[in-house]
Amino acid sequence: MEFLLNTLTRQLKGKILLNEPLSKHTWLNVGGPAEILFIPKDLDDLKNFLNHKPDNVPFYIIGGGSNLLVRDGGIKGIVIKLDSPYFRQISLSKQTLICSAGVKNTSLKKFLIQNQIGGLEFLCSIPGTLGGSIKTNAGCFGQSISDVLESATVINAEGQIKTVSNKQFNFSYRSSNFPPDWIIISLTLKADHGDPNQIEQKLKEQMLYRKSNQPYNAKTAGSTFKNPQGQKAWQLIKLSGCENLTIGGAKLSEKHCNFMINTGNATANDLETLGNMIIERVKQKTGITLEWEIQRLGQKDEVSD
Repeated sequence: MEFLLNTLTRQLKGKILLNEPLSKHTWLNVGGPAEILFIPKDLDDLKNFLNHKPDNVPFYIIGGGSNLLVRDGGIKGIVIKLDSPYFRQISLSKQTLICSAGVKNTSLKKFLIQNQIGGLEFLCSIPGTLGGSIKTNAGCFGQSISDVLESATVINAEGQIKTVSNKQFNFSYRSSNFPPDWIIISLTLKADHGDPNQIEQKLKEQMLYRKSNQPYNAKTAGSTFKNPQGQKAWQLIKLSGCENLTIGGAKLSEKHCNFMINTGNATANDLETLGNMIIERVKQKTGITLEWEIQRLGQKDEVSD
């Protein structure tokens, strides 16, 4: 790996970090290290990496880490994070908004208000980065990214860049047919003119709802499980007597029991064990198998097993 690190350092312009703790890059603040973390400077830098990467070394892409559980053993190979200024750009073109994959919801919020753009307020309540919202068709307040996405620019494992239309993703509830070797570069979103006062009011109302009904300023990764068709995951969790379960430093939020929380000293194993225990108990009680909404990556720590 040292040879690979030296080779990458000579070829690439972005940041390359060895054994970088991924707990620093996820909202749950847990997880082992990335063997190598690469933060490309720009698209050319990313393309150069993909064109010259070793075939025998796996690579993974992470976004803002808001919907991610990295296991305690960390991730072998190379982890890519689009976190340089190049991947945080927003521009307005006629009736569309072009957002780079690394744009955070806080930056989008400011842009919407300044440019009087309505219809995208819900995206500001989805934590993390916009690029990560496509794979899981993220959404809230009755809307999903699929409702406002026109197209996305992607790059595949061979460094080939192409534009993919909304229909090609075949979106459904919290899922898409997103190929594992694609990396989102930018999103083209519908942009409608709106009244700035109404936009600000809607953003405030959504934020107040979040603060009142979901954990706020807590170490969480959003909704833990997808809602089964015609059901609410939190209701099934409560019905099955799981809302007060704890494993080590992992527990469920008192405000919303479909949100797992790291109380401060949880391990990734604590959180995953708690989630799997809930799945089993809900299945025994209701016959329904909950599906993880949180993305899980990496290897389990042998010690924690």
